[in-house]
Amino acid sequence: MATLEVKDLHVEVEEEQENQTREILKGVNLTMKTGEIHAIMGPNGTGKSTLSQTIMGNSAYHITKGDILLNGESIVDMPVDERARKGLFLAMQYPAEIQGVTNAEFLRAAINARRAEDDQISVMAFLKELDKNLALLDMSQEMTERYLNEGFSGGEKKRNEILQLLMIKPSFALLDEIDSGLDIDALQVVSKGVNSMRGDNFGALIITHYQRLLNYIVPDVVHVMMDGQIVKSGNADLAKKLESEGYAGLRDELGLDVSLVDDNR
Repeated sequence: MATLEVKDLHVEVEEEQENQTREILKGVNLTMKTGEIHAIMGPNGTGKSTLSQTIMGNSAYHITKGDILLNGESIVDMPVDERARKGLFLAMQYPAEIQGVTNAEFLRAAINARRAEDDQISVMAFLKELDKNLALLDMSQEMTERYLNEGFSGGEKKRNEILQLLMIKPSFALLDEIDSGLDIDALQVVSKGVNSMRGDNFGALIITHYQRLLNYIVPDVVHVMMDGQIVKSGNADLAKKLESEGYAGLRDELGLDVSLVDDNR
């Protein structure tokens, strides 16, 4: 069983227009294990995406205090590729497009990057696993021959990231608004892919605004972030309460005075 622990994490970013820094995360504490699905909800501007980007190692986010531990080992000084090889995976709200590299080429390279030189996946084993996961996600073989995300619709990009998740098999997946822009059919397919990964060797941290995703991927733990901190945690019923009562009710319950800004951090 693997563990991912965030300890008293403080993070700031540079404000380009004002030429100064601003603190986004103000002491986040979070512990999760494989076998668990955690969801993070909260108003825009409270640090949800900043948390996922910082865990993955985006250099635009500067840690000023605290630590991130993967199986007890600090990863704050590790580059993104090393974190990925150790078992972290980030599915972003807006996946990048890469010309000249097909989906199939990218997937096989990503799988082999996590394996020893004498344990590289064979072509036949790769194609067998690929065909199985394409069928699960209702994706065509033609998708694997296209350049990575180039010309893909929003829904195709989301399915493609879940295909990467299924093929790479990370220990922990950070899923940042994977439901954004999806119609109900695509949402069901994407959720089916994530649910197929559930088990003792996989954990996920899902960032979402909406209960509708959590109707399909039922979380073990729900966290609410406000003003750069996790202010409350509970089971799946907490998300349903937020859906019916909104964040204002929770702020009043906790006696918080938090401005709801809309800068998608």
